[in-house]
Amino acid sequence: METEKEPQRKRRKRKSKKKKGFKIALAIILVLIIGVGVYAASIYSSVANTFNRTHEPLSREKSDKRSTQVSLENHDPISILLLGVDQRGADRGRSDSLMLLTVNPDKKAVKMVSIPRDTRTEIIGKEKTDKINHAYAFGGVDMSIKTVENFLNVPIDYYVQVNMESFKDIVDAVGGVTVNNTLDFNYEGHHFEKGTLELNGENALKYSRMRYDDPRGDFGRQSRQQQIIQAVINEGASLKSLTNYGTILDAIGNNVKTNLTFDDMKEIQANYKEASSNLEHIQIDGKGEKIDGIYYYEVPEAERSHISTVLKENLNLK
Repeated sequence: METEKEPQRKRRKRKSKKKKGFKIALAIILVLIIGVGVYAASIYSSVANTFNRTHEPLSREKSDKRSTQVSLENHDPISILLLGVDQRGADRGRSDSLMLLTVNPDKKAVKMVSIPRDTRTEIIGKEKTDKINHAYAFGGVDMSIKTVENFLNVPIDYYVQVNMESFKDIVDAVGGVTVNNTLDFNYEGHHFEKGTLELNGENALKYSRMRYDDPRGDFGRQSRQQQIIQAVINEGASLKSLTNYGTILDAIGNNVKTNLTFDDMKEIQANYKEASSNLEHIQIDGKGEKIDGIYYYEVPEAERSHISTVLKENLNLK
């Protein structure tokens, strides 16, 4: 039986710090490209080879919710789904973190939606209603994307998947991270005090996983995950990481998958990054309830429709 403290239901729409959300979306993939100018000839080849390792196309050419394929060269608005996958051992795992971004370079605007892992919705391709994070366990990235597309009624053009279990390797590769903890708690044998914390990879993973003792539930965990990813960006963008770029690239190559090619990333870096200066983080308003003893996060149809409209407008879709 699953239990969970019901998260706060008040909608909170707020602007994030400049560039935060967009960097989160391409967090690990772009950590060197954006941060330290990896186009230097000395390491360009290594970076290109690493990102070739991360490339994993989808089974389709374009979303069913688009009439034509997007063009980065034409600066078309795009959407990117970030999946933080809790994969342990041989188990495929579940997508414990789901964030969808729509990026409009002409409007210079990014809309980011964090989707609670327990959201109850139809799992496309499975013909059943279940928690949205189960879609990954049933059918991997392809089923997750189709399920999120159906839930929000918007196309998903690109995805970035990060293996959260091995994410500690990336944290250690950049020399650890510093975060500001707002909640005193214990988790898996470690005490996390309030205030500034310096975390190694193992403790950063624990810090990002706790949710049952957080009064904000899954939203609190999402916030800590974003903190860790942003901290990795900050550390990876520092000059000291240049001396350790080989270890960082290995960690990225082993833990990230995306349908973005290296050329796609260069196009986004050149033509889309200014949109991150105007970012709105949209929280999905719903309520927690139990069905047959299992906890779900129920989202009203009116709320889904509202969020879909906001995202479509940013994608220039009717």
